[in-house]
Amino acid sequence: MDQVSDTFMTDEDWINQGKADAWAGKPKHSPEHDPQAASMYDLGYCEGEIERSPVKPKNLEQQN
Repeated sequence: MDQVSDTFMTDEDWINQGKADAWAGKPKHSPEHDPQAASMYDLGYCEGEIERSPVKPKNLEQQN
């Protein structure tokens, strides 16, 4: 996960970060300091593995 200031991240922010990491193909890296944040991140990561990103990958945009 990118170095994100997690001091003010909400549950929704953690879910979105997990989805973004999954869509980018990054390894799962949930926060270790906060069990609630880790749970939200893991939830988002799992959803991200199931759903497609709302943004087309650049290599597909160039082919069209």
